[in-house]
Amino acid sequence: MAGQGLSTDEVQGVREALAAGRKPKVVFTATAGQVAGQVGQVVELTDPAVSEEFVVVRFGRDELPFSPVDVAIAPRGAGRKVAEPKPEPVVEEPAAPAEPEFVLDTPRVPAPRREEPKVEQQVEAKPARRPVKAARPKGPAGLTVTLAYAEGEWTVAAQQGAKALAKPYVVKPAEALRMVALVDVPGVQEAVEQIMAAERAEAEQQAEKLRAELAEIEARLAELREAR
Repeated sequence: MAGQGLSTDEVQGVREALAAGRKPKVVFTATAGQVAGQVGQVVELTDPAVSEEFVVVRFGRDELPFSPVDVAIAPRGAGRKVAEPKPEPVVEEPAAPAEPEFVLDTPRVPAPRREEPKVEQQVEAKPARRPVKAARPKGPAGLTVTLAYAEGEWTVAAQQGAKALAKPYVVKPAEALRMVALVDVPGVQEAVEQIMAAERAEAEQQAEKLRAELAEIEARLAELREAR
């Protein structure tokens, strides 16, 4: 019976074998359905991040994707057809000729007709072709939208699977607060409010400092004007 599927090391070994131009043989496990116990060849490994069925196996004339749990490394000699012995023809031995009888009143009986040897032919019944597991349509890759805060700026990025849909771009704090409010998670909202309060306090301190510097500059300018 097939094993428990491909391990991570075996998947790496299959990937290296494909890179070397070989097509490793695998046997379908019980999770593969009606083809369990059959032998196929791995012809390609697609991106596992796009679909969990990234092991493409050639089975007969079809090439279908399977999950690593659906196949296992085939043992040596698997898939080879064992030659069946051909039946030997059955030949019947000819009957021994009858000895002549020296009887005057007995009519002559014709000798029995010799039968030709019969050769029995055995017709090998071909096994019914098992239905192949239908390939499930691949769904769209997952979408991830990330709202991040770093070095005093809020950024938003979007990614679908391995493809970046939108690189991180800066948004206003009010927009970031509205996005977080849609999530409706108290812990996240409290963290954002703390960040907003810290930024507000820092901005007020800078404003006070700038006002003091501006007042000092205006007083100096007034003194210079009076000195004219």
